[in-house]
Amino acid sequence: MNSSVSFTALYVPVGVPTFHLESAQDRFEASCALLKSLEGETLCPEEMLLSIDKLRAYLDGKQPDLIIFQNLTFANAAYMSEVLRRFDCPMLLWTLREPVIDGGRLRLNSLTGAYSAANALRAFDDRPFAYLFGAPEEERVAQELRSVLAAARVKKAMRSLKMAAVGHTPQGFGFGRALDSELMNVFGVELEAIEARELIDAAKGYTDEECAAYLEKTRCATCGLEKTPENNRLDHARLYKAYADYVSAHGVGALASRCWPDFFTAFGTPVCTVLSLLNDDGVAAACEADIYGALSMWIGMQLSGEPVFFGDPVSLDEGENTITFWHCGAAACSLARKDTGAVVGVHPNRKIGPAMDFGCEAFPAATVFRVGREPDGSFRFFITEGEALDKPKQFIGTSIVVKTDSPSREIVEQSVLDGFEPHFAVIKGRHARALEALATMLGFEVFRY
Repeated sequence: MNSSVSFTALYVPVGVPTFHLESAQDRFEASCALLKSLEGETLCPEEMLLSIDKLRAYLDGKQPDLIIFQNLTFANAAYMSEVLRRFDCPMLLWTLREPVIDGGRLRLNSLTGAYSAANALRAFDDRPFAYLFGAPEEERVAQELRSVLAAARVKKAMRSLKMAAVGHTPQGFGFGRALDSELMNVFGVELEAIEARELIDAAKGYTDEECAAYLEKTRCATCGLEKTPENNRLDHARLYKAYADYVSAHGVGALASRCWPDFFTAFGTPVCTVLSLLNDDGVAAACEADIYGALSMWIGMQLSGEPVFFGDPVSLDEGENTITFWHCGAAACSLARKDTGAVVGVHPNRKIGPAMDFGCEAFPAATVFRVGREPDGSFRFFITEGEALDKPKQFIGTSIVVKTDSPSREIVEQSVLDGFEPHFAVIKGRHARALEALATMLGFEVFRY
C-alpha cells in the first residue's frame, strides 16, 4: 500500500440515551479496539455520540478521507444528515448485531438506525456507500473493514497520481486511449503526454558513461543479458535512463508506453525490459500505450504493495481450470520464477532484445483485474480470483497461469461476450472485496466472475 499519502478514517458512533447504554458502551469499546488494531489511522471519539450536539462537537475541525458511521443504538436521520452536510468522502455504514434476544428489552436497535441513515444517504445526494453488518469480534467484519479502508486509501492516493502517455496506441488498440479531462473528472488522476520519439531522441543523446549505472542495474536484475548484442545492451541502458529521468522529473507514478513498431524501426531496441525495470522501481508501466491497463496495474500495486503482471489472456485449460496470461516481455523481474530468474531473450515477433522471457513464480492467491471503459464513457471493473500456479514459461515472452475459483471457460466466454478489453492485471493476493468497495466509491458497475 502506498504510504506516501496521508490518510485518516473517522469513526462516528451515534445513538440516543434511551436504549441500553451498558450494551452500547460495550459495543463502542469493542469497535474502537478493532479499528485501532487495523492498519492506518482511524480517529475514535472518547465517548459515544449520544446527541446531535456531541456529534457536532466531535466533527468540528475534522477532514476525514473515510467515514465509518455506526449506529450504536437507533438514531434518527438527523445524525447522518449532519455528517452529510459537512463532508463529501467515502462512507461505510456499519450495523451492529443485537447482542441479546431473550424476550426482554431491545438493547440497541442498531439495524433500524441503519435503515434511517441509509434513507438519508439516498435522499441527500444519492451518495454511494458501503454497508457492513456484524459484531466487532467477527473476522468477516474485520476483513471487510480492511477492504474498505484499503479502497478508500487507493481512492485518495489516485488524486495525487500523475500518469504519462508515451506515444499513441497502435491502430486497432484504441481501447487503451484516455482523455486527460476524463481521467481527472472520474478518477482524480492527472494525465500528461509525451511523444515516444522525444524519449528516443533523449536516449540517443546520452553517452555510454552516463548510462553505465542503468546497464549495471539491468545486469544485476536479470539473467543472460550478456547474450544480447552489445549495441542493444547499450541502447537499452540509454532508453532506461531516458524513461527514468522523465519519470523522476515529472513525478510520474504510472505510464503507458507505445512499443511497437517505433522502438524497433526508429531505435533498433525494444522498450520491453525498460518497462519491466520500471515496474520493479514502483512505477506501473504498461505497454501498447494502454492507459487504463496502467491504471489497473497501479491500483493493484497500491493494494498488494508489489509489482503486478500485465498481459493478454491467450489460453485456457478446462481440465486444470486455468487461464494463461502472456505478453511480449515486459513483466517485472521480481515476478520471475526463482529457478530460472528473470531471463533475458528477444521479442517474439521482431527477434530483437533485450526483452524478458520467463514464466512467473507461483503465488497462492491472485486477483485478475481490469478498469474497463464502456462505449458510452462509463466505467466498470472486471474482477476474478484464484491462484497463480507453479508453471514454466508457456510461450516466448512472459507468462503466468492462473487457476480461477470460477470455471475458467465460463469466465472467458462471459467476459468476451461482455466486451472487456484484452489486457488484464494479475495481482498478488485476494483483493476482490477492496476492489468492489472502490467501485462503489467511484460509482462503477462490478463484473465479478
